[in-house]
Amino acid sequence: MRKQFRKAWGFFFEARSRTPRLRGCPHARGLVVRVCIMNPKKPNSAMRHVAKVKLYRKPRITSRIPGRGFGITKFSRALSRGGRANDLPGVGYSLVRGACDFAPLFTKKRRRSFYGVERPMGSVKFIRRKLRR
Repeated sequence: MRKQFRKAWGFFFEARSRTPRLRGCPHARGLVVRVCIMNPKKPNSAMRHVAKVKLYRKPRITSRIPGRGFGITKFSRALSRGGRANDLPGVGYSLVRGACDFAPLFTKKRRRSFYGVERPMGSVKFIRRKLRR
């Protein structure tokens, strides 16, 4: 009876983690074992770059490589975080650009924090709405 109740009303109990292999940590470092290409699920058709990463003291994970172009190869170190690729089954993690051996994507102007790019010289952190042009 109790097991059936837990299954039916699971939201009352402790939620399971979306990134169980990180074991409660936000990021984990690891060694890239293999870099390969995956095909996404049905409506999408582009090739997605994926890396198999062996986390230090933890199991292996499959994580996606964000952005265009990458210089990551076998035996390079990488930092991975949670964040699944919706159209890639079995890929629940992504690599962090600009950390360890994984170079940032220098061409990005927006969403720079996702791609490890620093703020350009001369740009102001925040401009008041009245003074914007």
